[in-house]
Amino acid sequence: MKSLHDDESQEAAQEYASPPCLMHRFDPVTGDRVLDRDVARWRKAERERLIAARLAIPAAERRRQSTQIATWLDRALGDVSGRIVSAYWPFRGEPDLRPWINGLEERGAVGSLPVVVHRQAPLVFRSWRRDEPLEPGVWKIPVPSHGIAVIPDLVIAPVVGFDAHCFRLGYGGGFYDRTLAALPRRTWIVGVGYEQQAIRTIFPQDHDVAMEMIVTESGIVTPADAA
Repeated sequence: MKSLHDDESQEAAQEYASPPCLMHRFDPVTGDRVLDRDVARWRKAERERLIAARLAIPAAERRRQSTQIATWLDRALGDVSGRIVSAYWPFRGEPDLRPWINGLEERGAVGSLPVVVHRQAPLVFRSWRRDEPLEPGVWKIPVPSHGIAVIPDLVIAPVVGFDAHCFRLGYGGGFYDRTLAALPRRTWIVGVGYEQQAIRTIFPQDHDVAMEMIVTESGIVTPADAA
């Protein structure tokens, strides 16, 4: 299993990676070209379907699955001491990892939460500890009131949907796409979601950034699994 600490040893090889493949522009089954406008229309409908299905999961079952996701996260990430870890505040039925976030300080990590500054800007990450105040942000999602801006070593990103190559379907605002593209190469991006959010493909476009892995209640999905 690939671990967080393997990333540093692979940076030199990544500098000489081959140009991006254009096969994602074609349907993997029919071979037909996927047009951007068709992708946008399809993604909108798929988001609505997946969010509705997620919200339909009984609250007790969501809590159980969230606990399992946290357990798999610990296995995937290992020792996070000395790392800056950005998580998220749960929204619209997302896995609730707040107990896991609250334990980061005891494990020697610095916790942080993403903040929307304005619509077209990348996210800003602010440090946060469980005893520090929060205030309503965009969509009334709580954000740190007094945290300092940080650059995370590890970003835990919720997904609306995901495919076997660990491409993430988000809410469509582009916040994570802009942010992930601007982050240093050393930053690890780990998606989290429920197994039922897996789809055949998100039809990734040029701006989409693949996650290092996706963690669900059933285990860990990596791009290598799809090879």
